[in-house]
Amino acid sequence: MDANAITVVYKWTAKPGQLDALKGIYDGVTDAMQANEPGALEVQVYVSEDENAIYVRDVFADAGALGFHLSETAGPHFPNLLEIATPGAFYFFGDVPSEMQRAAKGMGLAAEFAGHRVGFNR
Repeated sequence: MDANAITVVYKWTAKPGQLDALKGIYDGVTDAMQANEPGALEVQVYVSEDENAIYVRDVFADAGALGFHLSETAGPHFPNLLEIATPGAFYFFGDVPSEMQRAAKGMGLAAEFAGHRVGFNR
């Protein structure tokens, strides 16, 4: 994976009776990302029926791709998500510019940021 890549891992817990609606929103978000975001390198959505929640792992090519996603794809869905679910912590791994960090926190996200240290891919 490129050193500029940014991984975001997060959880949404659906309000009672809203897990199917939450899954539906993420089906649409995933389709939109695949069709319109060449900088979105990977998206994985996991469902925990026991926790009434979804976990998501997104990988973006760089900060520009993350910024595009937040403003163009994720942003319009955010009000609907807040109606049906509660966000957990959002973990951003990679070189996220400070203005983007402020924007994520300004959205009311419990956002945490960590820069890359070492690692490898096979």
